[in-house]
Amino acid sequence: MATDRADRPMINAGGGAGRAGEPPPEAVEMVAPAKLTLSLKVTGVRPDGYHEIESEMVTLDLADTLVIGPGDGLSIDYAASAVRGSDADAPVLDAGADNLVVRALKAVGRTAGVRLTKRIPLGAGLGGGSANAAAILRWAGCTDLGVAAELGADVPFCVTGGRALVRGIGESVTAMAYEAKEFTLLLPPFGVDTGAVYRAWDSLVATGSLAKEATSGNDLEAPAMVVEPRLALWREALVVATGAEPRLAGSGSTWFVEGRPDEFGLQGRHSLQVGPASGRLLSARTAPAIHP
Repeated sequence: MATDRADRPMINAGGGAGRAGEPPPEAVEMVAPAKLTLSLKVTGVRPDGYHEIESEMVTLDLADTLVIGPGDGLSIDYAASAVRGSDADAPVLDAGADNLVVRALKAVGRTAGVRLTKRIPLGAGLGGGSANAAAILRWAGCTDLGVAAELGADVPFCVTGGRALVRGIGESVTAMAYEAKEFTLLLPPFGVDTGAVYRAWDSLVATGSLAKEATSGNDLEAPAMVVEPRLALWREALVVATGAEPRLAGSGSTWFVEGRPDEFGLQGRHSLQVGPASGRLLSARTAPAIHP
C-alpha cells in the first residue's frame, strides 16, 4: 500500500499572520489538509439554486502545502499522490483567476507569491481546492465563515477542520469530538464534476427516481453514478478487495472504507485494476482541528 506518508506534511500549523491585518512574515508554509465526507444528506434547494446539506466531515492527514511569500503569482507542483491512476494524464490545475488560491487572496485583499504542492488528487471529492483556499484565509488571519462560504461550500469546514457537522450551504460548521480513524481510499483514474452531480440530483428528484433515504448515507451517490457510470465498477473492485461496503466521498470520485489496508490484506498494494485501468490506493488517518 502506498501511503506517501514520508511526503506528507505534519498537520499542526494553522496560521502565519497572527491577528487579521498584520503583515505576514517573509515566507510561510501553510498546510492544507484534505477533507473526507462521511455522510451527506441534501436537505433542500434555496431559491437561488444552491443546495442545502447536512453532512459529517473529517480532516485527513493527506494534505497539500502552500509556501506563501513576497511577490504575486501562483505556481503548482504535483506529488505522486495527486495522480489518481494509470489512466489519468498528468494533473493540470488552472493557476489563473479562477483558481481558489487566487480567489482567496482577492477575498482578503492580499497579494502574494504562492508555491502550491498538490498531494490531494484533483476531482476526487477530497476538497483539495477548498483546503487551499482555507489555508490562504488562515494565513491572512481571516476566520469569517461568510467569506469562506463565498469561495465554496467546503471552504468553511476546511478553515478549522477536525470533525464537524456541516449544514446549510456549508456556512454552518458545528465542531464534533475528534475521533481517531483510519481509512482505505480508492481513487479511480477520473474525476467527477460536482455541479453535474447536483444537477443530476435535481433531475432524479424531479422525476421521482431518487429514493427518499440514501441507504449509503450519501444522497449524492446515486446521482454521481448517473453522471459517471464507471463509478459502479470501481465500487465493486473495492468490495471484492476488502469485503467491506464502500462509501463515496462527497460527489466522488473517491471510494473509501473504514480500516487500515492491512486489515483487508492490502499491505504492499499500490492500486486496484478494473480491466486495463488502474486506480490508486491510499491510506489516510483523521487529523485534529487546525489551530491558528
